[in-house]
Amino acid sequence: MADPESPIASDSAAATQTLVDDTAAKLNNLTFKIWPPTLRTRDAVLNRLVETLSSESVLSKRYGTVPKEEASAVAKLIEEESFSVADASFSTDEDGIDILQLYSKEISKRMLDTVKARTNAASDSDPSGPAEADSNNVETAVGEKNSSSSVKDED
Repeated sequence: MADPESPIASDSAAATQTLVDDTAAKLNNLTFKIWPPTLRTRDAVLNRLVETLSSESVLSKRYGTVPKEEASAVAKLIEEESFSVADASFSTDEDGIDILQLYSKEISKRMLDTVKARTNAASDSDPSGPAEADSNNVETAVGEKNSSSSVKDED
């Protein structure tokens, strides 16, 4: 075995320490950018929204499912609006975690608002129970949340 006091062991220890110091310096300069999400991530969110809206879930048991074509259009609208809201709040001084949380909350809120409005529109048109609502009612419900004007009830 080599003597720990030998010049070979000292050179090896010095080389190892230099490698550790170099690696630590690189890691200190390493940054992770989580905002804005990649197109691939946004597409995954969109696909998950379509799946959630159009298939059996806890949400659909209460509010009903949305036909796949309609769910696709509504999901795109929800994701785009949620992204716009979150992106408008983004500051380059932030690490993006708060913005990512805002994006997620906006998607959840808009999805719930959409299915609730769809259910309300269906029950208004058919007082005997929930029914299929047309896509105009859903898009109107989602769009109303972005409108700065107040909506008056029609008599």
